[in-house]
Amino acid sequence: MTSVFDSDIARFRAILETSRRIVFFTGAGISTESGIPDFRSPGGVWDRFRPIDFGEFMASDEARRETWRRKFETDKTLRAAEPNAGHAGVARLVREGRASCVITQNIDGLHQASGVPDEQVIELHGNSTYARCLACEKRYELDPIRERFEEDGEAPVCDCGGYIKAATISFGQAMPEAAMARAQDETNACDLFVSIGSSLVVYPAAAFPAMAKRRGARLVILNRDPTDFDEIADLVLHREIGATMRHATGANA
Repeated sequence: MTSVFDSDIARFRAILETSRRIVFFTGAGISTESGIPDFRSPGGVWDRFRPIDFGEFMASDEARRETWRRKFETDKTLRAAEPNAGHAGVARLVREGRASCVITQNIDGLHQASGVPDEQVIELHGNSTYARCLACEKRYELDPIRERFEEDGEAPVCDCGGYIKAATISFGQAMPEAAMARAQDETNACDLFVSIGSSLVVYPAAAFPAMAKRRGARLVILNRDPTDFDEIADLVLHREIGATMRHATGANA
């Protein structure tokens, strides 16, 4: 007799196989299985540290130093993380040409590490694996910044005089307009929208599932806990992400 788990996986696999333009939308849950803590969950980063607002970063040298101190402390976990079977499953469908892109709320770069081309990853909250000058937008790699910070404890400053910050979106910082516009375009054009590991409570990004449904796409939600969008989804899977994606796509990490 087929189990509920097997029937759900079979249905998910069938939906994937009959879709031609899939958009994956990923949140923290896909990366917690790689050992990266969820910022919002009990015991997460925001339980231990009060978030530093972007306005504070810009106004205070002490806030900039503290931001970089926290950055390098949390980097110890991020640098050790590797893509898991959830990332591998997404990457396989991108590689096969059935998924047009990955829209992600994550900043860990694990989708790229799993083989998804950078141009097919839309990062709504930026990327923590490098830094940029907030004035001239020059890109900086982190290792030289880390080495200098360990020597003098001073927040880095660009040659142009602008402040250098990890290429992530902080509280109080404007969402990236180009990324948001592209994510909306991809959502409107897809025939299947798959939300993985997101609580779907952070707006404006959380509006994408409903947007996809309004445009006629099917909606699948894969998340360990219920979301406010479960009732409009074509399929809801409250499952472990890695195992589910492995069985549905045949991909391994």
